[in-house]
Amino acid sequence: MFPFNVWYSSCYSGESVSRKTQLERKLRFLKTMRDDLETKLAGLNAAISKVEQQLSQEDVTRV
Repeated sequence: MFPFNVWYSSCYSGESVSRKTQLERKLRFLKTMRDDLETKLAGLNAAISKVEQQLSQEDVTRV
C-alpha cells in the first residue's frame, strides 16, 4: 500500500511544500484510491451478478 505521509514529504524536492500543494497531492492520491476501489467493486458486482444468474438458471433446469 502507498504510504500515507508521502504527500507531506518534501524530501523529494529538497524544499518545503506549501499546504496547498500538500492538499492537492492528498486529493490526487485519494481520488486514485477511490477510482481503484470503484473498479474493484464493479468487478465484484459483475461476479456476484453472474453467480446469481447461474443459480437462477439451475433452479429453472431442476424444475
